[in-house]
Amino acid sequence: MAQYAILIFDDPTAGDYTPEQREASKRYADDLVASGAMVTAFALHGADTATSLRSDLVTDGPFVDTKEVVAGFYVVEAADLDAALGLARANPAVAWGRGGLEVRPVGGSFTPAR
Repeated sequence: MAQYAILIFDDPTAGDYTPEQREASKRYADDLVASGAMVTAFALHGADTATSLRSDLVTDGPFVDTKEVVAGFYVVEAADLDAALGLARANPAVAWGRGGLEVRPVGGSFTPAR
């Protein structure tokens, strides 16, 4: 098994999600947990809360002006990329036309000593 990050892109100008969309997202996450594929998941605060660092430049907000921003991500375990893509395709956000998903292999982890 390998781990894959599923990045969720959203159009922040599209407004809030409907109660039905929120429920569909919750069901999707619950299904990933029930299947054992979910490693972790996080929703991110809006891009207006971001601070970007590039060399010695610090700016408020996302560095690149883009229609879509990363709204959150999942890390899942899957046998291979095709299986990870199958998990991603089941995300209801794919059908909403507000953004999209990006799937990337996770290259490793670092756990600091405490």
